[in-house]
Amino acid sequence: MKKITAFLLILTMVLAMTACGKDASSDTYVSENGTESGSGEAEVTSASDVTVGFIFVGPVGDGGWSFSHNEGRLALENELGVKTLYKESVPESQEVEGEIRNMIDQGASIIFATSYGYMNYVEELSKEFPDVKFFHCSGYKQTDNMSNYFGRIYEARYLSGIVAGLKTETNHIGYVGAFPIPEVVRGINAFTLGARSVNPDVEVEVVWTSTWYDPAIEKEAAIALLDNGADIIAQHQDTGGPQQAAEERGLYSIGYHTDMSAIAPNAVLTSVVWNWNDYYVDQVKSVIDGEFESESHWGGMETGMVGLTDVADFAADGTQEALDAAIAEGMHVFTGEIKDQEGNVKVADGETLTDDELLNMLWFVEGVIGKIQ
Repeated sequence: MKKITAFLLILTMVLAMTACGKDASSDTYVSENGTESGSGEAEVTSASDVTVGFIFVGPVGDGGWSFSHNEGRLALENELGVKTLYKESVPESQEVEGEIRNMIDQGASIIFATSYGYMNYVEELSKEFPDVKFFHCSGYKQTDNMSNYFGRIYEARYLSGIVAGLKTETNHIGYVGAFPIPEVVRGINAFTLGARSVNPDVEVEVVWTSTWYDPAIEKEAAIALLDNGADIIAQHQDTGGPQQAAEERGLYSIGYHTDMSAIAPNAVLTSVVWNWNDYYVDQVKSVIDGEFESESHWGGMETGMVGLTDVADFAADGTQEALDAAIAEGMHVFTGEIKDQEGNVKVADGETLTDDELLNMLWFVEGVIGKIQ
């Protein structure tokens, strides 16, 4: 009996040691930092038991911003087998608090809030629910259990400006902007710098819509810019409304968020795009594995989070060569000398803006027509 008892004890220890790790044949993960119970067993989390919530500012069928995030949600389900919840068209108001609370009540332990205006509400909820992991897109605030994340989309914006700068014949490019916040201003500036790097005579006219998602208003703003002499339309909006306006006029456009060539096949020169898939999978996996650490993530083109689609065959001759040259040089988008609209030097020759300066950018570069209201 003593021998049998000893054997059973050894067998139990071996099985316990084998359980500490990821089973490659299943979706089960064991946290290396798992809390130990009184019996000394590690805490085991199954991916299939994890619920992840997503808050979208527009409908998932917008073909743009919310669509791109929803593609990341679907990739998360497919690759990790977690359960996801989502709520679309949530205003950037206190209403988002109720939606997040509802998801937590349904078992969500990870929340992705995907619009700038959610930031302060998410910050407060992160303090109220310390066991939930929060991820806020495009903001700058952090807590112990709240990360912020975004991509250096300005890099791809700069390249798209090169495409537009080589194609324009009127040297007048229109830009439909949602709100005059640093994220949008930074993109307009990068686009303009790219365009003027190959065509110093280019001017970029900005019209504000005061909405992220309103196809009709976005299209109307683009039409107004076209009526004022623009022959190419760029945008920081969530739908393909501006692309359709350019297509109907027989003119050109730069897509945003996703490849918009299907919406306006004869107008879209290229699209500045997002790919959230890898980030969502990596972050949820880090939570499951017990490796989450609050961070401020700002991925560039080298991470695959942001990019540029292939240029259309009706782009200007030499466009791809110009893009290749810019990439080879390192795309120092905000390295001086850079002047503002009034001709004042904002970035001295050889100097580069810091991330903090980029995140707080509220001035236009030389060549932009418009005001930050």
